[in-house]
Amino acid sequence: MQAQNETEFPFQLTDEEWRQRLTADQYAILRQHATEQPGTCALNYEKRAGSFSCAGCGQTLFVATTKFESGTGWPSFNAPLDGSVGTTIDRSHGMIRIEAHCSNCGGHIGHVFEDGPPPTGLRYCINGEVLDFHPAE
Repeated sequence: MQAQNETEFPFQLTDEEWRQRLTADQYAILRQHATEQPGTCALNYEKRAGSFSCAGCGQTLFVATTKFESGTGWPSFNAPLDGSVGTTIDRSHGMIRIEAHCSNCGGHIGHVFEDGPPPTGLRYCINGEVLDFHPAE
C-alpha cells in the first residue's frame, strides 16, 4: 500500500486553512501524524449512544456500538462505518503498522491492530482529540 497524496481526497483545504480550522493539537495529529498522550482525551471514557466524526471535515467515522474499552488509553473501535476510514502502511518508528485516516479529508486519525474483539478482531486505536462526538437523540 502506498501513502495517499492529499490531492486524492474529496475534502481539501490549503495548509493555512487547516491551521485556521483546527486547534494546534488537532493539526499536529490530523495533518502531521502526531499522537495524543494516552488517557488524555475525555472521549476515551464516552459511553453514551451516538456517533464520532472527523474533527477536520465532519465525516462520520464510527458509531458508539463499535466502541470498546481496550485499556490502551485511546478510544478504540472494532469497525468504522463502511467507506469512512482508509488505511495505509506506516513504516515510521522502525516498525510496520497500519495507519487509519479519514477517507474524506485524508486526516491521520490513528492505527489499526489485529487484537480487537469479535466480530472483526480489529482494534481501531484512534486519537480522540480529532473526533467530535454526537450523542444520539
